[in-house]
Amino acid sequence: MIPVWAQVCYVVAAVCFILALKGLSSPKSARRGNLIGAFGALLAVVVTFIAYDIDNLGWILAAVAVGAIGGAWGARRVAMTAMPQLVALFNGVGGGAAALVALLELSEPARAGLVKPDGFFNNDAGWFAYSPLNDESGGHSLEELERLAQLLTTGTLTATAFTILIGAVSFSGSVITFLKLQELMTGRPITFPGGPFVFGGVLVAALGLGVWTVATGSVTLAIILAIVGLLAGVLLVLPVGGADVPIVISLLNAFTGLAVAAGGYVLENALLLVAGTLVGASGTILTRAMARAMGRSVSSILFGAFKGGSTAGGGEASDRPVRSAGPDDVAIMLAYARRVIVVPGYGLAVAQAQHTIRELVDLLEKRGVEVGYAIHPVAGRMPGHMNVLLAEANVPYEQLLEMDTANGQLRTADVALVVGANDVVNPAARTSPGSPIYGMPILDADHAGAIVFLKRSMRPGFAGIENELLFDPKTTLLFGDAKASLTALVTALKSL
Repeated sequence: MIPVWAQVCYVVAAVCFILALKGLSSPKSARRGNLIGAFGALLAVVVTFIAYDIDNLGWILAAVAVGAIGGAWGARRVAMTAMPQLVALFNGVGGGAAALVALLELSEPARAGLVKPDGFFNNDAGWFAYSPLNDESGGHSLEELERLAQLLTTGTLTATAFTILIGAVSFSGSVITFLKLQELMTGRPITFPGGPFVFGGVLVAALGLGVWTVATGSVTLAIILAIVGLLAGVLLVLPVGGADVPIVISLLNAFTGLAVAAGGYVLENALLLVAGTLVGASGTILTRAMARAMGRSVSSILFGAFKGGSTAGGGEASDRPVRSAGPDDVAIMLAYARRVIVVPGYGLAVAQAQHTIRELVDLLEKRGVEVGYAIHPVAGRMPGHMNVLLAEANVPYEQLLEMDTANGQLRTADVALVVGANDVVNPAARTSPGSPIYGMPILDADHAGAIVFLKRSMRPGFAGIENELLFDPKTTLLFGDAKASLTALVTALKSL
C-alpha cells in the first residue's frame, strides 16, 4: 500500500505536469513550463525510491546514472536542426520502456507459480492463489498472491496487451522516423507491391495475438505480440516521407502516452495514468493541428504514398531563369522599406543563423523599419521549431506572428524576406491541384510588395517540388548559405 504522503506527492507531480503543458502553450512561458514539468518528474522519481521497497537498487541507480549522463550530454550537444530526431528517440524510448514493463509485470505471476485460469480463483472473500509446485503459497504472502492474481484479471490483461502492442509500435516507428530525419535512410516514402495488404495482415495478426494473450495470460504470446508490434511500427512509418515525417512523430508520441497510461493501470499507479493520458491527449491534438496546417487528413499522411500523395522530398533543381542580386542591392531594398516581414524556415536552423537575423532586424529597426517574423505552424521539422530557434537569439515574443496575423501584415509589407523557408510559401499550395502540398495553408509572401529569397541553390524544398514564388517577377534571390548571406547584408546595411 502506498503511504498517504507519497500519494499526496504524486498528486503534486501530476499538477506539475498539467501546469507544464499549460506553460508550453506559449513561447513566453515555455521555459517556465518545462522547468515545472522537470520538477514534477524529479519529485515522482524521488518519492518512488523512498516509498517502495525496491529490489536490485544498485542496478537501478546505475541505470539512472547512465541515463542521466547520456541524456544531459545529448541534450547539450544536439543542434537545433536535430531536435526532431532527439524528440523521436526520446519518444521511442518511452514506448519501448512501457512495453518492457508490461511484459515484466505479466511474467511475475508466472514466476510466482500462478497459472491462468486454474492457478487462482475468486470467491466472496477476494482473490486467492496457490503454487502448483507444492500446493502451498510458494513462499508468497496472501497479500502478494492477491496482487499477483489481480495481474491476471481480464481487465488488467487487456491493458497489458495494449501496452505491449502500442509501446512496441511507438518504439520501432520512432526509430524509423529518427533514421529518416537523420538521413541515415532515405527520407522518401518506401513502398512495395502489396504493402497495404501486408500492413493489414500484420494488424489482424496483432489483434488476434492480443485477444489470445488476454485469454491465456501467456508470456510467450505476449513476447510474440511485441515482435509483431515492432513490425507494425516499421510498416506504419516506411511509407511516410518528406514533410509528413514530423507529423508522424507527434502521432507516435500520442501512442507512447496511451501505452504509459495503460501501463499505469496495470501497475495501479495513478501518476503514470495521469501523465500518460496528458501525453496521449496532447499528442493527438498536436497531430490533428499539424495535419490541418498541412491541409491534409491524418489518413492521407500515413497512407498517401500508396496513392502518390505523400510530401516526399528529393526533386531536381530547376533551370528556369530567375532574378538575383548581391547583398548591397538587397540591403538598399530593406533599408528603405517601411515594413519588412521575415519568413524563417529550416534553412535558417541549418545555418545556425538565428543570431545574425536578429542583428539584421535590430539594424533595420534603428532605421525606423517595422519588422515582424511570420511563423508557419510546420516551418522547420516540428511545431515550434522556429519559435525555439528565435528564442535562442532573444527575439521578442511580440515580433513572432502566427500565420493568420502574419498574412494580414504580408499584404501591406514592402518586403517579405524569406530565409530558409520553401514549401510554406509556395503558391502551388493554392493554385496547383496536382501538387502534393495542394490545400496546405501557406504564408502569403507573394502578396508583399517585393520578395527577397535567401536560398542556397535552386533545389526544391522538403516536398520535392518547384517553388513558383522563385519565378515571381517581384522575387529577388540572394544565393548562398543563410548565415553568410545575412552577415553580408548586415555589413552592407552598416555601410549605408
